[in-house]
Amino acid sequence: MSRLSPQFAVLFAILAGAAAPAVAKDKEATIRPAQIQQLYGCRDLTDPMARLACFDREVGELAAADAASEIRFADKETSQAARRGLFGFSIPNLDRLFGADEEKVDEQLQTTLKAVSTNELGRYRLTLADGAVWVQIEDMGLIRPPRVGQTIEIKKGAIGSFFGKVDGGRAIRIRRER
Repeated sequence: MSRLSPQFAVLFAILAGAAAPAVAKDKEATIRPAQIQQLYGCRDLTDPMARLACFDREVGELAAADAASEIRFADKETSQAARRGLFGFSIPNLDRLFGADEEKVDEQLQTTLKAVSTNELGRYRLTLADGAVWVQIEDMGLIRPPRVGQTIEIKKGAIGSFFGKVDGGRAIRIRRER
């Protein structure tokens, strides 16, 4: 058994080294548009006149791209609002699109019910204040039927599942419909 230990250590080191780029890839910074990268490149110029000319040229290109809707700008608040609007949908690489925030806005959501109905299976169909629609996906019922204006808290569960609690009641398994 001691004969395999050095071989195992070498194999483990090779596999760990091969996995390192994959782990680093997951933590890549947000991809910036070429127009922004070129603008940032102007900072590296040492000649003041060339630097000013570069900034003037690149800001003009950026303004033209903005006017042609080829590039979009969003502050942190706008990005977080967009992430909240997509809560419950399975969309990969949100962090690369909106930037990774310290505040995790996609772990839970608390809002009010705008409409409540039942589907053909007798399960609740819940429309939230922002227009998102969630549907109950289990047969287990609620003690009291949900009503318009009540608070709903939706939390992420395991393996892409979600749970909703209406006014602090029992949690039911739900999925986002739209």
